[in-house]
Amino acid sequence: MLVNHEEDFKYFMQDIEKIYLGARYSYHELMENELVPFKFRTIIERYLIKELDPETTLESHFYYMKRSDAEYRAYRQLKTRVRVSQYKKTIIRQKNPTYTEKVYTLEQLAAIPPEEKQKQGMVVREVILSKLSLFAFSV
Repeated sequence: MLVNHEEDFKYFMQDIEKIYLGARYSYHELMENELVPFKFRTIIERYLIKELDPETTLESHFYYMKRSDAEYRAYRQLKTRVRVSQYKKTIIRQKNPTYTEKVYTLEQLAAIPPEEKQKQGMVVREVILSKLSLFAFSV
């Protein structure tokens, strides 16, 4: 029996400093989620999905994001960080690759071309936003 664990990667959490979003959320789903702060939903509506299909997932958007994208500037203002899984570098080649997690700044992730991300086996897992930056963001 095939079990779909897609919902395991759609979550919203927060602590004192940060907001954590599961990367399988689409922008439409974020807009519908009452737990997501109103200000971030407003930023999505006004700045992020003007050029995007609302069904675009965070995972896909961040994987292909470039520094020249308008959305990049908005996320940079929010001091965004992105948690990814990627192949663990090992000296000896293994049949089954192992993965490690790494947190990239938005600038670091956007600087890596999609071809290199694919080569490294990168999978975007989580988007991390700064609450202080969200508070300071002027809409």
